[in-house]
Amino acid sequence: MMMHEELYDFLKRRRSVGSLRWFLEEPDPPTPLPLTPLQEYLQKLLEMKMLSSDQFDNLEKHTQWGIDFVEKYTKFVKERSEIELNYARQIRNLSKKYQPKKKEEDDNKYTWCRAFHSTLNELNDYAGQHELIAENMTSQIIAELTRYAQDIKTERKAHFHDGRKAQQQVEASWKQLESCKRKFERDCKEADRAQQYFEKLDADINVTKADVEKARQQAQMRHQMASDSKNEYSSCLQKFNQEQNEHYYTIIPNIFQKIQAMEEKRIERMGGSLKTFAEVDRQILPIIGKCLDGITQVAESIEPKNDSSQVIESYKSGFEPPGDVEFEDYGQAMKRTVSETSLTNSRSDNKADRSSKGKSKTLWPFIKKNKGSNPEDFSHLPPEQRRKKLQAKIDDINKDVQKEMDQRDALTKMKEVYVKNPQMGDPNSVDPRLAEIAHNIEKLQAEAQKFEGWLAEVEGRMPVKSDPPKRTSVLYETQNSTPPTNNNCAQDRESSPDGSYTEEPSSEVQSKVQPETAESGDEFDDADEEMLPTIGTCKALYPFEGANEGTISVVEGELLYVIEEDKGDGWTRVRRNEEEEGYVPTSYVEVFLDSNAKGAITYI
Repeated sequence: MMMHEELYDFLKRRRSVGSLRWFLEEPDPPTPLPLTPLQEYLQKLLEMKMLSSDQFDNLEKHTQWGIDFVEKYTKFVKERSEIELNYARQIRNLSKKYQPKKKEEDDNKYTWCRAFHSTLNELNDYAGQHELIAENMTSQIIAELTRYAQDIKTERKAHFHDGRKAQQQVEASWKQLESCKRKFERDCKEADRAQQYFEKLDADINVTKADVEKARQQAQMRHQMASDSKNEYSSCLQKFNQEQNEHYYTIIPNIFQKIQAMEEKRIERMGGSLKTFAEVDRQILPIIGKCLDGITQVAESIEPKNDSSQVIESYKSGFEPPGDVEFEDYGQAMKRTVSETSLTNSRSDNKADRSSKGKSKTLWPFIKKNKGSNPEDFSHLPPEQRRKKLQAKIDDINKDVQKEMDQRDALTKMKEVYVKNPQMGDPNSVDPRLAEIAHNIEKLQAEAQKFEGWLAEVEGRMPVKSDPPKRTSVLYETQNSTPPTNNNCAQDRESSPDGSYTEEPSSEVQSKVQPETAESGDEFDDADEEMLPTIGTCKALYPFEGANEGTISVVEGELLYVIEEDKGDGWTRVRRNEEEEGYVPTSYVEVFLDSNAKGAITYI
């Protein structure tokens, strides 16, 4: 009984559990005193209260930190996934940027180009694997952890809600116990006072018997109330102790075990996610290895000799190297006077020689290509290149013809089906298309025949390997009375002064040069010494550099003699003075043909 009163007085002064700590942990007592039974009881209460209060709060903070860590790791994996996607996108864009364009498709004939293009394709597959990493991380880690974080939040909330509820029940039971205790204390004091009052009246001889009896009954009633309060307090105390034991030995441990299992499951899930993080990368390593092996294989398949042979085959011109240039002996003076008649008779011969001299001195390796539009027959190309272009054109035409013929055969079969089964369609509806296809085939065959003619012409003119002919100058040929011959060398393909090729052999080179006898040799030498007569004048409209052999440079506004008209090749032969003559573009000059124009201008 006394222990309960001491406990009541103490708790009345110190209502919080923190005050129990003040009661039990006195600052540095001079001598250690053994704990009284009351202090031991309060120590137990303090430990149980700390377990259910302070540690409960710490667990709540720790579990919240664990959930925050899961969300933090989820964010990390998400950013890693975005990095993989961006990397894959950049790799794909890089591969697409360096993919060959249509105009570069011919480069595939070289092994090193094919190796690079294969590398670009392997890079596409490589980028696809990094996209797969991002996809797997999103589905296997990010989505799972996001869903798990929501579940563990709900579970944690439920556990701590149960803990708070159990704590509130214990506190309510404790308050009820406090109320019963205060009532019991109050009733006991009232009973003591009533008993003392009764005893006082009973001892006083001046008090009536009725007053004493009344005091006695009041004291008995107060004692009965105290006894009832005692029984109620005892019942509340027993109930509180039972609930407290259940709280600290059953309810709270179960809640803590659930929180512990939840925490262990979270840690286990984190470990599994880290393992998945590594496995996602490991799964694509074999594919990436195959991509790298593919790049290595195509790199090893490069054939330098084969590529160099392709270059040689692509740019082989078909020309034979020119022969040696003969020595031209200008030491033999030829100053014989020639009559006007002989000059007129030898005009055509001199024109042929000078034309050949002007046109044949341009060596084929140094000919400049015409920058204008390319002719349909590819005559601007060297023989071998022209032959390849013509053959490729013929092959394309033949493919188109085959396609048209396949369509014609298909439509013919369709028409036959319509004839046998009119309900499927009108046979006459196919006729317009058949007529169109027939017209297309006829047109393509005519075009193929045209290109085959050009091809036959090129193949007929293609040089064969023989001893290199000697290049003989016009003066040397004239002195030795040897007419120009059409041997199968580079001279068979004439070159206009601007460097473009023409298939027509020069009519002037093949002019009527008759073999000379010993008597006519001197007369021919005199004719070669004499200049061709002028047939008009011209005025330069634009400046012309005349960089090629056989051409002559002019300045704008310059007046020149015309000694040979344009033969349809776009060039006019002019003369500046007795020693300078050559070809200029016809479109660059304004020509005035006049037989009396010889004396109209003076030499510039």
